Amino acid sequence: MPENKHPQTAHWVDDYSDYLYRYALMRVNNTAVAEDLVQETFLSALKAYANFDGKSSEKTWFVSILKHKIIDHYRKKSRKAKYFQEPTADDSSSDFGENGFWKLENAPADWGGSPEEALHQKEFLHILKECLTCLPDKIATVFALREMEGLESNYICKELDISASNLWVMLHRARKQLRKCLETNWFGSTELEPKT
Repeated sequence: MPENKHPQTAHWVDDYSDYLYRYALMRVNNTAVAEDLVQETFLSALKAYANFDGKSSEKTWFVSILKHKIIDHYRKKSRKAKYFQEPTADDSSSDFGENGFWKLENAPADWGGSPEEALHQKEFLHILKECLTCLPDKIATVFALREMEGLESNYICKELDISASNLWVMLHRARKQLRKCLETNWFGSTELEPKT
């Protein structure tokens, strides 16, 4: 058996794999892809170990590598898609009034409590994950990059080769579908809606 060149790396899988897997799974909603991304993260970290300067914790370093792997995953996924649908007149901000706020008849239901409390509830995270899987792939990709990874809109448009208006439409669709799914499955009944 070959000797480990970096004995200080032997604990990585035990210490970080579960956390990195959960982080990836929440963003890609696919167990196999999440596992692959974590493996790629460890391989990249091993190759770049000599450059790790210790200015951040190992965990922070791994998350940074994993974020780049997730972005690459979505970039490749978007290139495989034939095209991103450009917005149509039907996709206008019909849910919003002239002042930019929700129209009264389309306003989200009162969910009660604070969003911070709900995010910490394990059941809510499970339902949110299930709702994310109900989004069409191209909409889920844009939503994950913007809202979960926090990437700038200009960067997403450039990487996915889409227009700013197309990005806005897809984010609008994602938020609207997630809102409906959460209102039905978290704040209402327990059946998830099929993917559209």
